[in-house]
Amino acid sequence: MCGRYATSRSNVDLSALFEATDDTGGIEPDYNVAPTDPVPVVRVSQSAGGRVLSTARWGLLPAWAKDPKAGARMINARVETVTTSNAFAQSFARRRCLVPADGWYEWVRRENTKQPYFMTFGDAEPCVFAGLWSVWGKGDDRLLTCSIITTPAVDDLALIHDRMPLLLPRERWDAWLGAEADDSLLLPTPSSHVARLELRPVGARVGDVHNDGPDLVARVPAAPLRSSDVEPIDLTLF
Repeated sequence: MCGRYATSRSNVDLSALFEATDDTGGIEPDYNVAPTDPVPVVRVSQSAGGRVLSTARWGLLPAWAKDPKAGARMINARVETVTTSNAFAQSFARRRCLVPADGWYEWVRRENTKQPYFMTFGDAEPCVFAGLWSVWGKGDDRLLTCSIITTPAVDDLALIHDRMPLLLPRERWDAWLGAEADDSLLLPTPSSHVARLELRPVGARVGDVHNDGPDLVARVPAAPLRSSDVEPIDLTLF
């Protein structure tokens, strides 16, 4: 799963990186993004004639949802069912987006402790998650919402959690945002891309959603990950 992440790049930097029109009005750094928080997304707008950088609420709300609280349960869409899910299938077919991030957090249990890890490419480039978007409500209640697609974890990431976001290298951005939707869009992240991730142990303060700041992604000492003594933790335990 992907239940907490960090995004600190400015709207100016993101609009330049993705060659997108900025429609955000400004973005504040958030090193502890949690469900229902506002997050930057890149999507294609026919009215704008190309890519647009927007702010969406994390947790997709299908048009038929009766209550906006439902979005908190739909922050992730599983790659195995996204094409058939009542909640996500229409967005996969017509409303796909890129979700830029500095990296994402997962927790593992080791003996009597819960060790958070931050998966990141560092300062060189963002992690770009495959995302979906939808518009819910009308008038003043209108919300742009989004979800992040997850896929089975691979390589050393599987020592931390059994799921990971579907990461899109730059060469897959155009296809993901394109008009045609087919199963080829859901191919696993290339191993060469995943291999460049740093699996960084970080401090326990990130476990409290009220904490924020760059110190949350600072490396702390931790014992090496081993498959024999690492047990994934569901973020709902926090």
